[in-house]
Amino acid sequence: MADLASVTDHIRSAVGDNSGLGKTVKIDLGDTGKIFIDGASVPNSVTNEDKPADATVRISWDDFIALSEGRLDPMMAFMQGKLKIDGDMMIAQKLAPLLKR
Repeated sequence: MADLASVTDHIRSAVGDNSGLGKTVKIDLGDTGKIFIDGASVPNSVTNEDKPADATVRISWDDFIALSEGRLDPMMAFMQGKLKIDGDMMIAQKLAPLLKR
């Protein structure tokens, strides 16, 4: 079973030194924690800090795992209100490929 640390590591390796995001994104997993992706600095960094971001994606842990495993479509999750985005929507769309497992 995945936990926050392993998911953070996975995203860190997917992001690499330069994800091309050019912005910061926070994934807010509620009580489980946060994943902060700094795609604006080089090299890019991924931490569990709770910092302001250009875009914040709010999703439950279970829905996040389903999304990363391809069992939940990002657009459907958004339409159903399972996935909420505050801030820059374009950044959130660029994020999707980085979350796949």
